[in-house]
Amino acid sequence: MNDRMAARALVIDDERALASIVASYLRQAQFETTESHEGVEGLRLARELDPAVVVLDLGLPGMDGVEVCRQIRTFSDCYIIMLTARVDEMDKVIGLSVGADDYLTKPFSPRELVARVQAMLRRPRGGASALSVANPTRRFGDLRIDPGGREVWLGDEMVAVTRTEFDILDALSANPNLVLSRRQILDDVWGPGWIGDEHVVDVHVANLRKKLEAIPSEPRYILTVRGVGYRMGQG
Repeated sequence: MNDRMAARALVIDDERALASIVASYLRQAQFETTESHEGVEGLRLARELDPAVVVLDLGLPGMDGVEVCRQIRTFSDCYIIMLTARVDEMDKVIGLSVGADDYLTKPFSPRELVARVQAMLRRPRGGASALSVANPTRRFGDLRIDPGGREVWLGDEMVAVTRTEFDILDALSANPNLVLSRRQILDDVWGPGWIGDEHVVDVHVANLRKKLEAIPSEPRYILTVRGVGYRMGQG
């Protein structure tokens, strides 16, 4: 990334020292970086700056990170990495369920955070691949997936999915006869250099099932192959 093509990053964290360190590392990696230290202001800046990535603390004054994330998702599909000082797994699940793409638990390495951000931004967006051109729509019963348009339809209704949710669905539907392990999905969606908890895949799959399945506990479209991973079902 050079200066002319620098991506915007927004760091929202009420720990000013930590926010400053994270912002410094992002600037060294050639990101155009802005800091905010409370939720309402951070949400305003997300609207004004249209960042490519938001580093968002879960515990914020004024408006917590979960609500900030929820509202950002109403107007932006930027990447969101949630930061949490809490060890409760439910906090991570809630963050991902409202649209965050990834999470880090404090304390963390700023270098790891920057590496994750860079890996996210290397993920292809928008343009149709050769596969998309040759097979523009994938059908599984009532479920339709358009790789070129990055749209998901269930019957006549378009389903709103996040970037990461679509990428997981895209990876599974491109290989409908294969079972993909968590690691394979991570390599395909997050990139082979991604380091973290592989169960992040499970949370995103659970979110997809809530949106796609009539009975999420009895899935028809995204099937679990115990001890291996996930594959597409025919609906």
